[in-house]
Amino acid sequence: MPEAPTFTAADYAAREPEGCGVVGVYNHPDAARLTALALRALQHRGQESAGVASYDGAQIHLRKGQGLVAEVFTTDDLHGLPGSVAIGHVRYSTTGDTIACNAQPLTANYWGGAIAVAHNGNLTNADALATELESNGAIFQSTTDSELLIHLIAQSPDRNFSSALRSSLACLRGAYSMVLLRDDELWAFKDPRGFRPLCIGKLDGGWVVASESCALDVIGAQRVREVAPGELIAFREGQLVSQQPLEARKQALCVFELIYYSRPDSSIDGDNIYEYRLRLGVELAREHPANADVVISVPESGNVAAMGYARAAGIPFEMGLIRSHYVGRTFIEPTQSSRDATARIKYNPVSHVLADKRVVVVDDSVVRGTTIGKITGLLRSAGAREVHFRVSAPPWRHPCVYGIDTPDENELIANRCTIEEMRKLIEADSLGFLSTEGVMRAVPGSLSYCTACFTGDYLEGRPSRKHKNIVKLRVQA
Repeated sequence: MPEAPTFTAADYAAREPEGCGVVGVYNHPDAARLTALALRALQHRGQESAGVASYDGAQIHLRKGQGLVAEVFTTDDLHGLPGSVAIGHVRYSTTGDTIACNAQPLTANYWGGAIAVAHNGNLTNADALATELESNGAIFQSTTDSELLIHLIAQSPDRNFSSALRSSLACLRGAYSMVLLRDDELWAFKDPRGFRPLCIGKLDGGWVVASESCALDVIGAQRVREVAPGELIAFREGQLVSQQPLEARKQALCVFELIYYSRPDSSIDGDNIYEYRLRLGVELAREHPANADVVISVPESGNVAAMGYARAAGIPFEMGLIRSHYVGRTFIEPTQSSRDATARIKYNPVSHVLADKRVVVVDDSVVRGTTIGKITGLLRSAGAREVHFRVSAPPWRHPCVYGIDTPDENELIANRCTIEEMRKLIEADSLGFLSTEGVMRAVPGSLSYCTACFTGDYLEGRPSRKHKNIVKLRVQA
């Protein structure tokens, strides 16, 4: 059997941001199965790997692998995950990080016993932490920054777990919504700005935490509330115990969660994402009207904004593109070549809807520009007389360092091109993006948001990216 790879602090300079979904189930006899079901509802947040860890009163059991949730878990696998507490994870990553050891949950044995961790977000001080931990003897088994928390706890001089966890969290910078399994306890915590969502639900005398409320719905849990920025929650002895070890800072919920990433049937701040996306479409129609015969969407994530646009503009909404449900989300494909191939086979135009029509096509975002040009060509080939592209987000000009896969400016088409240059490249008759002000009018005013991908305003710093091929080369060697 080949040896498991080990990594050094330098490898953390090669890692890229990753986005994920997490679930935790506490005090339920069917915890692992419920966790796997909830992960299916979060499959849109990560298609590369999935995992579940459970605790049966004596030890942590783990099953994880690369692929979709349905591919990783069989009924027998779930029977092999006994216990009333479990955590789970779905993941996507980028080139250089597609290796089995990065699948989560991550587990370890240390002075306090066994521990398992699952993480959604990205730590901006991972490189510095890894260097310091390595100098104190840490040996890394992955290149995911989630592992850093385990080492921080293990190296803590405080032998009380709760105190060690609190002091470790104080060392982290950036975005993290995390669940942690230890003995028969479930812990959940969020960074002080609340970049990534994490909600709490109640189920049959037990508790559930998940990245989105749609995961609670699928297992019949009742949503209670969102984990607050900087909050640390312990589920133990049948109770929820809340602490606030980190002072909450100005909230910076990722606005892209509302625009694209979260499912439209999930809720944030009391309203469905569906309602927010309708309003995005209304604002888009006000800012960028078009003389057209039909409004269509880039399905599925553009559907709701397109309906809002059509209502506000008084133009019929039709399904002009049909999406294959057996192809993943092109945005979270791990390589550019796989994105290109997937984008081409993902959509098929409906000629009856499009022939000789002036078409407004609404998408939720343009990141790399992989899909948008191919869609314009598809619509033209189906007979569209005019193609007016509308986007329910501002131009994405800056990389996200808080958990979304956009590592470099040169991958972002809006960073390289003006809007008119983009219009010419995609061969559209017109192109319009919703303004940042329009987004803010559409989303809840009771929350505040991170818009760094549009504005370049990084509230928690931006890490350097060096030695991008180190992990890839070492793994291949």
